[in-house]
Amino acid sequence: MDAIFSELSVFAPLIINAVKALIVLIIGWAVAGFVGRLARRQVNTHPRLDKTLGHFAATVVTWIIRLMVLVAVLGLFGIQATSLVAVMGAATLAIGMALQGTLAGLAAGIMLVIFRPYSLGQYVNIGGTEGTVTEISLFFTELTTPQNVQIIVPNGEAWGSIITNYSAHDTRRLDLTFGIDYGDNADLAMQIMLDHARNEPRIMSDPEPWARVTNLGDSAVDVTARLWCRNEDFWDLKFSLTKAIKETFDAQGISIPYPYRTVVTKQG
Repeated sequence: MDAIFSELSVFAPLIINAVKALIVLIIGWAVAGFVGRLARRQVNTHPRLDKTLGHFAATVVTWIIRLMVLVAVLGLFGIQATSLVAVMGAATLAIGMALQGTLAGLAAGIMLVIFRPYSLGQYVNIGGTEGTVTEISLFFTELTTPQNVQIIVPNGEAWGSIITNYSAHDTRRLDLTFGIDYGDNADLAMQIMLDHARNEPRIMSDPEPWARVTNLGDSAVDVTARLWCRNEDFWDLKFSLTKAIKETFDAQGISIPYPYRTVVTKQG
């Protein structure tokens, strides 16, 4: 009986420390999540700061607190912080050598957050891949295409690619080009395009709508209208004006010809 109590007395401190460690771990993890969400809300409420910074700040704060919790848990088992730092230093060196690409992606994520070539909710083209930015994390950028397809772009590739941001400015130029027959009245076609632009309230008057003959093709004369609108109206205007101008061309006898070729045969 004494032997049993002796063994229990040996394991009792270990069990108590394990229970304490579990409690600290649960509470610490919950606190980390709460503080991270709080940091995100505080950053996002600032009118001059981008929401991307709020997500980044929440991630950094959460993981810093979690690391502190892990150090405290290890301390309950007698592992000193100085020893832990030494071990972590050696492990960091080894991991850094093995995960050079991952660390480069982390550095790229930090650069993307600092310089902000794109933000949440913007429509971008990253190295030929287009979509709306739905998340920017430390390691990847998540895009959603108009077909509702999720695309994950590693930050290392995003930072090293050409980035086209279609949502960076409030306004955008809309170019509409129609090919009309060589026998049709180009002045009438341009006037029709300008009339539609001036009667459309979503088209801006400054810069003023513009229409010109822009090209003499093989089978058609290209007439182009350059119009300015708000970024969010771009696609709706493009579709609606294309249909409206085409219908007016039909009513006014202006044709959009099919491509054709003239074949000349020489007699031998």
